[in-house]
Amino acid sequence: MEQSNSLAIVGAEVVLPDGVRRVDLGIKDGRIVELALPLQGCYARTLDAHGLTALPGLIDTQVHFREPGLQAKEDIGSGSLAAIAGGVTTFLEMPNTKPPTTTPELLDDKLQRAKGRAWADYGFFLGATQENASSLGGWERMPGCCGVKVFMGSSTGSLLVADDATLREVLGSGRRRVAVHAEDETRLRFLAQNTEVSHARDHMIRRDAPTAALAVQRLLDAAAETLRPVHVLHVSSAEELAILRKHPARRLATAEVTPQHLLLSGPECYDRLGTQAVMNPPIRTETDRLALWQALRDGTLTCIGSDHAPHLLQEKALGYPHAPSGMPGVQTTLPLLLNEHAQGRISLDEIALWTAQRPAQVYQIAGKGGLVPGLDADIVLCDLKLTRQLSSDWLKSRCGWSPWLGQTWTGWPRITVLRGELVYRDDEVLGNPQGKPIGYGAATPLMRGLT
Repeated sequence: MEQSNSLAIVGAEVVLPDGVRRVDLGIKDGRIVELALPLQGCYARTLDAHGLTALPGLIDTQVHFREPGLQAKEDIGSGSLAAIAGGVTTFLEMPNTKPPTTTPELLDDKLQRAKGRAWADYGFFLGATQENASSLGGWERMPGCCGVKVFMGSSTGSLLVADDATLREVLGSGRRRVAVHAEDETRLRFLAQNTEVSHARDHMIRRDAPTAALAVQRLLDAAAETLRPVHVLHVSSAEELAILRKHPARRLATAEVTPQHLLLSGPECYDRLGTQAVMNPPIRTETDRLALWQALRDGTLTCIGSDHAPHLLQEKALGYPHAPSGMPGVQTTLPLLLNEHAQGRISLDEIALWTAQRPAQVYQIAGKGGLVPGLDADIVLCDLKLTRQLSSDWLKSRCGWSPWLGQTWTGWPRITVLRGELVYRDDEVLGNPQGKPIGYGAATPLMRGLT
């Protein structure tokens, strides 16, 4: 007997943990219940997906949706709409809003803001401070909290955890993996005072690779002492990779990279894009870019996150060093990677591994991470042959720009399915926001674990 809340997706090539296969998906009560050809169950609705390829919905592990306090740049509604337009069905949002998310009350405020407005499922990070370090172990288990975020550098006010004593206190309070922006604040301040800058390309000098490597070394030293798992965000240099490969605490550490660090390099990108290419840590050299790709392939880097950090174009036009650092990216991660696949540089299996399975494993997100019976039916259906130019009218982020505008890519998301419901199709939003807080638990085995 068919169920009214059931869906069959037929005709697609499906990216599974063990490879790409022509198989149909049966969905009931928001979860995948069978993969078969043909399906054995009865379903109320059928989606014809011939000619399309089904990937697991992306989990973006690092976004800044700017709410509360900076909604002119972005808010939970506009940011999550950009997410589902780009095939992202789950986002983890950072705490550096105004005010920063540093207490249970401020976390609850974000959760209340997301109700009925978030288009994708979500979790929110708590920001570590000197004042709340000893309390984080209890707070990190709150519903809707995806973990603790530490800024070792490149932050302001109470969110900055610049000294080793506070860092060890944060890592010593709690058990879940801690996400870390690893730049050494002391070196950042020294370089700011002793480096003359006049152009965006100087950003690589003002925040050099040793700034990041020193912080990663200190972080892994603290992780070894406390036995706390850590996740190094937006790794940008070969120097960091060398530490991640050789440090005695390397098995406690996972790490991620952004699409922009994989696909851009300086000084060319700064000469072409100016301050639009400025982010923290910086886009670095071609040697670093190639090293990041190798580290992603060999497992030194675990996953890909966008570090979606929107600013208004008039802010970016202020010139260097006055323009704020950061660029939007939640909507463009998947088409960028699909274009890399079209060029023969990466496989569909790798895209699913780096953007869905491993993010779910890193943060132990329940019910997410792959197209497997028993998991949420979070699916993005893509046209691998579609070639189109990235235009501003496709972008849903409130900031309205992208460093990739005008580029032509092959491979685009067409339909996004969240827990069995179509939420986006062919540039059109469907229904109302359906996002819910994510849950946590032991990661569901998906045949390939973390390396």
